[in-house]
Amino acid sequence: MGPVSLLPKHQKLSTSKGDLTKMTHLQAGLSPETIEKARLELNENPDVLHQDIQQVRDMIITRPDIGFLRTDDAFILRFLRARKFHQADAFRLLAQYFQYRQLNLDMFKNFKADDPGIKRALIDGFPGVLENRDHYGRKILLLFAANWDQSRNSFTDILRAILLSLEVLIEDPELQINGFILIIDWSNFSFKQASKLTPSILKLAIEGLQDSFPARFGGVHFVNQPWYIHALYTLIKPFLKDKTRKRIFLHGNNLNSLHQLIHPEFLPSEFGGTLPPYDMGTWARTLLGPDYSDENDYTHTSYNAMHVKHTSSNLERECSPKPMKRSQSVVEAGTLKHEDKGENENTQPLLALD
Repeated sequence: MGPVSLLPKHQKLSTSKGDLTKMTHLQAGLSPETIEKARLELNENPDVLHQDIQQVRDMIITRPDIGFLRTDDAFILRFLRARKFHQADAFRLLAQYFQYRQLNLDMFKNFKADDPGIKRALIDGFPGVLENRDHYGRKILLLFAANWDQSRNSFTDILRAILLSLEVLIEDPELQINGFILIIDWSNFSFKQASKLTPSILKLAIEGLQDSFPARFGGVHFVNQPWYIHALYTLIKPFLKDKTRKRIFLHGNNLNSLHQLIHPEFLPSEFGGTLPPYDMGTWARTLLGPDYSDENDYTHTSYNAMHVKHTSSNLERECSPKPMKRSQSVVEAGTLKHEDKGENENTQPLLALD
C-alpha cells in the first residue's frame, strides 16, 4: 500500500467550535508559562495550529517514496515545534524521520524496551535520565561513556536505546517545547573504546539524533574528556550543522562553565551537583517495569557465560569492562576543579578548537 493511502482525507479549514476544541486539546496539559514560551520562542499560535498542521500534512503527497506511517495532529505538531513552525523545515524533518527508519530497518525491528539488545543497554545506563528537569524545564540525559562494555552492548543497540528513550520522552508536550540537555562523562573512557567509534557509526548516530528526530537539544556537554575525544570531534564535525556545533561544550574537569549553564541543584554529585549519585537503574526501571531486576540475568548468567566463552586468558578477563550499577566516574563529589571567577571559564563550544 502506498504512503498516500495512509493519509486521512483532507478537510476544509475552518474556525468552527469543533476546531477550537481540537486546538485546546492539542495544548492540553501545558502550563501557561510553557504556552507563552511556545508562542515567543517557537512561533506557536493556537488560532492557526490546525492550519499549520494541515499544511505540513498536505506536503506528504510530494514524497511518495516514503511511507509516512503516522500523520495525526499530535504527531505532526512535535515536528513543527522542533522547527519553530517553519512548515517546510518541519516537513523535511518529518520525511527524514521516516526515511531514516526505512534505510535502517534492522535498527527498528522489535523497537521495544524488552528487545534483548535494547534491554541490556538500558540496564547498563544507556541512557541515564534524571527525574527532575533543569531551570528551563529541559530533561537531562546522561551518558557515562566508560560503562560501554563492547563485548556486551553494540553501539547500535545503545543508539537504539537512546532513540527509544527519546520516543517515550517526546510524548510529553512540555518537553517538545522545552527540550533536552545531554551530558557525556568521558571519565575512564579508554583509547581502545574510542577506537570503536568509527566515522560510519558516528554518522549513523548524528543522522538519527540531529537530522531525523523532533527534539530540541539545548546543549551537549562533555565532561572529563581525554585528548582523543578532541580527535573524534574532527571526524564528526563535517556531519554537524552550525547550530549543533555551537551547542556542544567542552568542560574538561572544570565545572564552572557547566554550572553556569545547568545549575548544581539539578545535577547529581558526579557533576559537582547537590543531588545523590545517579542510580543506573532509574530509567531502566521506568521503561522495563516488572521486567527490570537489579540482579538481572544478563549480568549474572548469560553475560558471564558469553564472557567466559570468548575470553582466552585471565589477563583479558581482568582487563574487560565490568558491569556497573552506578556512575563509573572516578571523580568523587566535590573534587572536580572550580576555578575562581575571572580565570579560564572555558565556556567555548567545541567549535572553538578551530
